[in-house]
This record gives sequence, C-alpha cells and structure tokens, in this order.
Amino acid sequence: MLQRLRHAEIMRRVRSSGATSVRDLASQLGVSPSTIRRDLEVLDRDGTLRRVRGGALARAGTGADIGAGGHVALDADAARPFAAVDATDEREKEAVAARAAGLVGDGEVILLDIGTTTMRLARRLRGRRVTVVTSSLAAFDVLRCDPEVELLLLGGRLRRPYHSLVGVLTEAALSQVVADRVFLGCSGVRPDGQLVDSTLAEVPLKRAMMAAAGQVVLLADRHKFPGTGALRVCGPEDVDVLVTNEGADEPTLRACAAAGTQVLLA
Repeated sequence: MLQRLRHAEIMRRVRSSGATSVRDLASQLGVSPSTIRRDLEVLDRDGTLRRVRGGALARAGTGADIGAGGHVALDADAARPFAAVDATDEREKEAVAARAAGLVGDGEVILLDIGTTTMRLARRLRGRRVTVVTSSLAAFDVLRCDPEVELLLLGGRLRRPYHSLVGVLTEAALSQVVADRVFLGCSGVRPDGQLVDSTLAEVPLKRAMMAAAGQVVLLADRHKFPGTGALRVCGPEDVDVLVTNEGADEPTLRACAAAGTQVLLA
C-alpha cells in the first residue's frame, strides 16, 4: 500500500474509534509495526493525530478525543487497558526492573510511581526488608501479602483504567513522605532528554514524588526513546539515574548524560 493511502486509512481508523494501537494497525494494513510507528511519527509532526505510547489518538477538533462537557482528553492510557499495556514489550520491561532492583538497599524507603515497569520492580522487591510507598494499586497488589515489606498506600481518587490513586489527597500525603529514592515511569523521553507524559492527573504526582525523594530514578524501556507526550514532567537535569535497555536511541541517551544523568543499560 502506498504511504499516502496508508496514512489516509490510519486517519480514518483513528477518527472512527478515537484511538488505535500500533499492533492493530500493522495487522489491519498488512505492514510491520516499525512502518506504522514511522507513519504515526509523520502524522504527529503534521498535527494530524497525536502519537502516544503504543498507538495514536485523534487530536482535539477531530471529534474523537473530546469528552463529556467538551473537555479535551489528555489521558492516552485510558485508551488502552492496563493489561494491554502490561503485555507490551514485556522482555524489555523485565530487564529494566531487574537492573533497577539492584539499586535498592536493605532498609531503604522507596517511592514507586504507577506503571507496568514499576509493578515488575515491585515483584523483585518481595522478601526484601524495605519500605515501599506507592499510589499504584498494581504494586500494592504485588506486595500486600509480603510480611517483609513495609507497605504504605497513598490515598486519593481511584483512576480505574491505570490502577492508580490520584488527586489532591495523594499529593497531600506525599508532602509527609521522605524517601531514599523514587522510581518513576513516563510516556517517553524527548530527543533533548525532556521527560513527558500523556496523563494530566499523573504529572503533578510525579513531580511531588521527585520532591519527596533523595534520588530520582527513571525506568524507561528502549521503546520510549525518543518518546511522545503532551505534558512535560521535568528536564533531564532533574533525573539522577536512567535505567533503560541496550538499543535505546543513542542521541537521546547522550542528551541525558550531558545533563548529568547516570545512564544504566539493562
């Protein structure tokens, strides 16, 4: 299929459903996932659609991502259930989680952000004498029966699609926390090293977690380099350690390292 015809078909499907995944588009159009990713990057730069982790959303004004009351949806993950996100790039996420677990010392207080990679890290902390503070119900489920882990669940409003707690109550609870390190997730890392996310409710919590921790560790598998997202979380200078995979975008990693971030490859 010619590129222009493929782009037209992609846009038709995005406008029809409001969101679609790389995997579905590749299957439906009979091309490789890498071809679809390149198509989505072109369409995102053109302003035709909004590229998000694992797929695309229609942009505001196309009639597909406007919610009740006319509010523009800035929640890319709501288009993909947690289980679907968890099943994507599993090997890379497991490698990142394993590398990150080696950074944790006995007796430490750890903040865990939401996400499927931080959930995997939580699994690797089972049986460890550590304190884990989290707003992630997925991490909570992993650790709640472990007698060795001191587990603190932050309160707040339940965000069902991504198994997390958000809002002013969560932020207020974080103001009482002093952690040794926080393990953050994100939607992607821009070529200049900027951390971005696509979920409006989660960005202030990520910033509050960073403020509560002595060290900021970003967990991002190689597919998030370079990444996309509508909302800035922080600059690379605010991240102490980045854990990712071999094969992550080299220029982006160099930008992070130049800002003072220690880059660890899994």
